[in-house]
Amino acid sequence: MTKILIIEDETQMRKNMLLILKKEGYEAIGAANGAEGITLARRELPDVILCDVMMPGMDGYGVLTALRAERATETTPFIFLTAKGERTDVRDGMNQGADDYLTKPVVVDDLLAAIRARIERRDQQQREFRPAFKSPEPLRSLGLTPRESEVLFWMAQGKMNAEIGVILDASAATIKKHVEHIFEKLGAENRAAASLRAMEVLGHESKS
Repeated sequence: MTKILIIEDETQMRKNMLLILKKEGYEAIGAANGAEGITLARRELPDVILCDVMMPGMDGYGVLTALRAERATETTPFIFLTAKGERTDVRDGMNQGADDYLTKPVVVDDLLAAIRARIERRDQQQREFRPAFKSPEPLRSLGLTPRESEVLFWMAQGKMNAEIGVILDASAATIKKHVEHIFEKLGAENRAAASLRAMEVLGHESKS
């Protein structure tokens, strides 16, 4: 089931959105402020995050910056919610890495369309980035353990930590540790760099 995280300090609005999403068949969870939202995002690894911009304490931009710096959430689709609709706000949000921007009060159809669009785009990117490699064994040549090779194998095919955990019957936290070790061994700064290295090895192996 697709999991949606809503970070919204206005209680009634948060409850309304949670109710709408649950009725649509999503698993919806809510956070009342930015710090709580970051904690839930790290723990629950949602498929999409909707976050208010103007909140007391940490605002939406702070939340986005923090989550983009986390390897487990750096590519999670992120949609800003705000009462402001000026173009400068939209541009600022997009420049900082937001995927979409909805103005409050949010129209239900627009909300659902935005979520569907982000999920469809993510799925399309994963399909396009999923070569038909058969085995992670060639990745052992990179100095990885058998389990690290498996993790990198699925990472290179567009899978996120939670999905890899399901495939390998391990927790997302365990997979995250493996990913960190992979980054260290490969000297890679992010998932894209590690995946590219894996693609080079796997691609070479498939041609030989």
